[in-house]
Formats: sequence, C-alpha cells, structure tokens
Amino acid sequence: MRIALFVTCLGDTLYPSVGQATVRLLERLGHEVVFPKGQTCCGQMHINTGYQNDALRLVRHHVEVFSSYDVIVAPSGSCVGSIRHQHAMVARRAGQEQLAAAAEIVAGHTYELSEFLVDVLGVEDVGASYPHRVTYHPTCHSLRMLDVDDKPLRLLRHVRGIDLVELPNAEQCCGFGGTFALKNADTSTAMLADKMRDVLATGAEVCTAGDASCLMHIGGGLSRLRAGVGTIHLAEILASTGGPA
Repeated sequence: MRIALFVTCLGDTLYPSVGQATVRLLERLGHEVVFPKGQTCCGQMHINTGYQNDALRLVRHHVEVFSSYDVIVAPSGSCVGSIRHQHAMVARRAGQEQLAAAAEIVAGHTYELSEFLVDVLGVEDVGASYPHRVTYHPTCHSLRMLDVDDKPLRLLRHVRGIDLVELPNAEQCCGFGGTFALKNADTSTAMLADKMRDVLATGAEVCTAGDASCLMHIGGGLSRLRAGVGTIHLAEILASTGGPA
C-alpha cells in the first residue's frame, strides 16, 4: 500500500522523531510511505481561534496537496480530528461548496495512526519491543472526536517486554487544549497537576499518547518537577525494537 504521511506542523518543527518512527513502522509492515513536500499546517489553530479566512487558505492548500492520495496517515488525533470535523465546515461557511466536497473526500482517506493500524490494516501486533514500564494517556481529540477507543492500548498490549500500567482518571484532559493553555493558564496548570499526579502514581518510566501536543504539555510539567519520568509518542514505541527510552 502507498501511504502519504501528514507529519503535522508540531511534529515537523519540534518532534521529527515521531514522523520518522511512523515511517519506520509502516515500512516495516511492508508499505511504501511518501512525504508530500508541499504540506503545511492543517489550520486547526486558526480555526479554533477564529481566523477563518486564514484557515480557509490552509484548508484549500491541504486539499490540493493530499487530494491525489488514497491513504493519508498522521500520528496525531488532534490534526486528524480537525481535518475530519472542521475542514468542510470552514469551506461551507465561506460558501465554497466545491472545496467542502473535496475536503470531505480527503478527510475520508485520512487516518490517525492507531486506527489505521487496527481498522484498516487489521493488525495489533506490529512486531515492537519496548522493555519499559509505560502508562497511556488517551488524548481528548483521539478519544472524543475520532472515537479511537482502546485501539492504542490493544497495540501496546502486543509490544514485547512492555510493562503497561493503567493510568488513573485516564480520560481526564491534561489541560493543554492548544490555545486553551495560553488563554486559561491557571486552569490549564491545575489540570496538568492532576494529570501529573496520576502519571506519577503509576510508577511508570514513561507516559505515552498519540498526540505530541499533549505529551509536550505533560512532559514539560514532569521535567519541571524533575520527576525522572519521560514522555514518548505511541509511534516511537510501536517502531521500537528494544532500544532505550
């Protein structure tokens, strides 16, 4: 299968290892991965902060870049959620029905990594090995917008050597929420404190999730505590063959 990788702007600028891990994983499973070089931000942050005209340009560009691909995979529930639930809406609000229809087609071919592996490829054991104590945080967009349910956990349970421990209050938001963390800093910090307390209670070496944005928030808090607990993207665990955390 030929797969187009949508790496996301956060992945491209701050966490390139996540995109690289996604490529390694999919190639190990026997698929060709291509990287459309014209890709940019999906426009989620523009949409969520009210910059609809700027978002419309990004939606149009995203559709132009990815419309020729039958399968698009992104290691981000947040960005895939925006593509599926916001792109056509933005186009229709601007009276761009043709663009909205094209955006719906692209969205129908776009998958978050864990749902692509489980629902499309039909695999749960991807041949990974990661001998560490790990807890999993289900991110809000993947859980509530995409309904990935327990797919990441099903993948993690097949990782060799992993000690997977349940995260208390797992479905509670970590407090990031994009610009929410900036506009509502005190509330965001309180939510982060709750999440870090639960992560530390597991005794895990690392916390994993399917969104780099949430891991950035949680990991930043844990590093400031000097708690000795790290964060790692789900793709990096699934691509691992037993290296260090």
